[in-house]
Amino acid sequence: MASHQPSLRFGAAITLTSILFGAVLYVFNPLPLQMLRHAAFDQFQRWQPRVYRDAPVKIIDIDDQSLKRLGQWPWPRSRIAELVSLLQAAGPSAIAFDIIFAEPDRTSPRAVLDLWPLSSENRRLLSDLPDHDAALADVIGKGRVVLGFALTHNASDERVPEAKARYVEIGGSAEPYLAPFKGAVSPLPMLESVAAGNGALTFIADADGIVRRVPLLLSHQQTIVPSLAAEALRIAQNANHYVMRSAPEQGVGLSDIRIGNITVPTTAKGELWVNYSKPVPSRTIPVWQILAGKTPKADVANKILLIGSSAQGLMDVRFSPLGGVIPGAEIHAQALEQMLGADQLSRPSWASAVELLAITVGGLCVGMITLNAGELLSLIAVMVLLAALWAGAWYAYARPLLLIDPLVPSLMLALTFIFSSIVRHLHGERRQRWVKQAFSRYISPNLVDHLITHPDELELGGRRQLCSFVFTDLVDFTGLMEKRDPADTVSLLNRYLDRMIAIAFAHQGTLDRIVGDAVAIMFSAPVHQADHQRRAIECALDMQRFARQYSAELNAKGIKFGQTRIGIHTGEVIVGNFGGKTIFDYRALGDPVNTASRLEGANKYLGTLTCVSEATLSGYPDNSVRPIGRLLLKGKSIPLMVFELLDGPALQEKEIQDYVSAYELMRDAQSRALEAFRQLADQRPDDGLIAFHLNRLASGKTGDLIELSEK
Repeated sequence: MASHQPSLRFGAAITLTSILFGAVLYVFNPLPLQMLRHAAFDQFQRWQPRVYRDAPVKIIDIDDQSLKRLGQWPWPRSRIAELVSLLQAAGPSAIAFDIIFAEPDRTSPRAVLDLWPLSSENRRLLSDLPDHDAALADVIGKGRVVLGFALTHNASDERVPEAKARYVEIGGSAEPYLAPFKGAVSPLPMLESVAAGNGALTFIADADGIVRRVPLLLSHQQTIVPSLAAEALRIAQNANHYVMRSAPEQGVGLSDIRIGNITVPTTAKGELWVNYSKPVPSRTIPVWQILAGKTPKADVANKILLIGSSAQGLMDVRFSPLGGVIPGAEIHAQALEQMLGADQLSRPSWASAVELLAITVGGLCVGMITLNAGELLSLIAVMVLLAALWAGAWYAYARPLLLIDPLVPSLMLALTFIFSSIVRHLHGERRQRWVKQAFSRYISPNLVDHLITHPDELELGGRRQLCSFVFTDLVDFTGLMEKRDPADTVSLLNRYLDRMIAIAFAHQGTLDRIVGDAVAIMFSAPVHQADHQRRAIECALDMQRFARQYSAELNAKGIKFGQTRIGIHTGEVIVGNFGGKTIFDYRALGDPVNTASRLEGANKYLGTLTCVSEATLSGYPDNSVRPIGRLLLKGKSIPLMVFELLDGPALQEKEIQDYVSAYELMRDAQSRALEAFRQLADQRPDDGLIAFHLNRLASGKTGDLIELSEK
């Protein structure tokens, strides 16, 4: 252009192009737009979650306390039969299992015949004892029990789930619109055949791992099957069929599903938008209270009972739009509460048309005002338009509980505003600066330039990723704060943290969070790092070297600055952006994160400073380490092999070998182990790990299984 001021014709062309681009992008609906739309819906639910009202739905919870009182899972089926029998005696409307009984009970008398060398007489006596599965089948056969099965995307030779209901289709076949699955894991035939209902436990989470919709019906090998929640509602009403209404000629799929006397509005795929309420204790009854006879019959009579687990060790948890994780059984329960109540959350079929209209008409208004008005007036006009858009969407949600997306149209209008502003002011670099600033908030600053240069390596949204984690913590920093001036102590801490984080960035680690004097570092996210285990170990070694030097310098000055404890672990987690307003908060969620933190804390009991798991060490084995043992963390049922990470000259090779020899004696439960560790303790009286094992052996414990009773 010859002139510095763009012509109106050129500006209008750019504005129309940006509107067209936004409309096309909206129609194609790529994954990032879906995630943004869901983030807006999640924020609405956080602002106004469903108010819990006492509903005829209860969760019979296999919680941590029940496992502590009754023993580890799985329980014998005879105990499950006892539980069902007690519940049936109270007169519930339905009992549904958020559990799959896919294999025979391994604790049943007949099941152990092949495991025990018994005489013929003893085998005959044992085979005459009641079979646990048969006992459970007998109780289930008394009625009102719904079993669960799992659907899979991989074809298998497993049995097809047994149909318990009939399906009535109004407006054409509904099956093509339902979520398709090829395989299934069904309950035992002897249990399935006597159950009143049979429902799928399958949830279909969005890309960020959050469960926002619960399918009421699904497709298994082109055959319609119900979900657990739908089947529980059917059995509770003594209904025999489902009525599905669809409009295939309009290409919109299902509109609603009638279960008994209840009509449920659904998505085109037969899903129910769950209107979540906050967790409330009155929704749940622990299993141990039922078995102990401490639950009044009125608490379960005429109610739909969902038997599931919230125990952390069983890992039956899902991500919730309200933030955090909740048990799978609670999602079923909340869906049932919604179907039985009046708080039906839905996204109407005309919502997309309204949003597309807002993009086109609003974009034209934004473009014309921006091209013809001053900067301040343009900004005010856009803000007013966006405020009206959000107010309308919020009103639709708060009143009739309709989900209208204001976020994606807002972003499209903002895009039009940006392009129009660029044409008017020729500030082509403005959008690039905005993107860089956004990325700087999203992840650690040391990766921003790399991701802008290589945007193909950035994946938005939650995804499974194998990562390594380094957790650090200062010993007795609270005591230092109490004894010194807080301003001086904070200055010491800031210098310490600054260097620790710099070390992490030097190894291309991502800063997950800082909590007081503790630092959490993540490797292999968001950018995949094939050598993330090596990076984590080398980062921990460099951190420990600095921390040791920094502490020594301060101690020489009379400042009692403590040592640093470090925990390192590797495992598969969900990484991505989580939250509504915290959309730039890049996080990892999963048990490996907690395990790394727990390993850091375990140093206090083990007498070590750096504790690394076998999972991390296997990816970078060329290190100086000493085996600690198989660590059984509190709340866990599977021990974790851990090692003490040594820094080069910390111990001589012979000292390490002497320790390993003594450890092997202890591991093999040899009586000579105690004397071997006594000799090591005499040689190295300040060695905390040797002292720890010596105390264990002196107290009568054997082997290398270490149970930690505290976190």
